[in-house]
Amino acid sequence: MYYYAHIEEDEEGYLVSFPDLPSINTFGDTIEEALSNATEALNACLESDFQRGFSLPSLSSDKRNDFYSIQVLPHIEIAYTLRKLRKGRSQVEIASELGISYQAYQKLENPRKCNPTVKTLEKISAILGRNLEIKLA
Repeated sequence: MYYYAHIEEDEEGYLVSFPDLPSINTFGDTIEEALSNATEALNACLESDFQRGFSLPSLSSDKRNDFYSIQVLPHIEIAYTLRKLRKGRSQVEIASELGISYQAYQKLENPRKCNPTVKTLEKISAILGRNLEIKLA
């Protein structure tokens, strides 16, 4: 999953903004530093927003050529996806179906602690009636 960043050069460096996430802004002295800072700012904000119970903002369909794709880190995307797919089912219920403790499942929905194995993701996808797709791009 990616969000798009707009980067513009000014006399002091490169300013970064996210059209879909107006509260995230950063900068860099070089374009490389601006992109690195954009990745850090995006993922830190999404991690913080998750802890406060926010949903992922909708992705803009505006994929202009002058925008840069900034990746949401996989562990953050997995935590958001699991919360969304659970749809009102409790973490205790899902944990029971997986045969793991509630606390172990709770970590899967925490972007600061999420680190599932592929086997765990396969089990979760089966319980939630979803297909698991993994790709390295």
